[in-house]
Amino acid sequence: MKKINYFTLSISIGCLLAVVYSFKVSEKNYEFKTISIVESIVPSGLGRSRIINALEPRNYNDFTKIMPTDDKVRNKSKRDDIRVKNYEETKLLNFYNLGGIRFQNIAANDAVVDSRINAFLDEGWEIISINTGVEAYGGKGDLNGLYITRVYFKKPK
Repeated sequence: MKKINYFTLSISIGCLLAVVYSFKVSEKNYEFKTISIVESIVPSGLGRSRIINALEPRNYNDFTKIMPTDDKVRNKSKRDDIRVKNYEETKLLNFYNLGGIRFQNIAANDAVVDSRINAFLDEGWEIISINTGVEAYGGKGDLNGLYITRVYFKKPK
């Protein structure tokens, strides 16, 4: 009878330790990176298309202000302090040229984007999310348009 009680007690303690260990606060074990793929959808090929990769970090705390309800002073962060001047820019082709939509340009962009993403994967980065969006007025005579894709990566520190 005592063997069963000791056995049950041992199992209970083991389960309790496993539960306590599962709530252990872990260190930040990853670093994150974002690249933006901007593709022009402006007719006649007048826009610019690029892959953008920031090469210098920013700390969001340097540009953040808590806005209490009684504080009327806006966030005074300077744009020049936020701006990243050291970045990698990879040229892409525009979706359109004077003749209209250019499928060869789209295929070329796909190949260049694949190459850049494969280079990140070779460097140990893992894709965790991909988000896309389109910015265009879309009204009569709209000559503006932008297709953006953001690729988010992580890798162990």
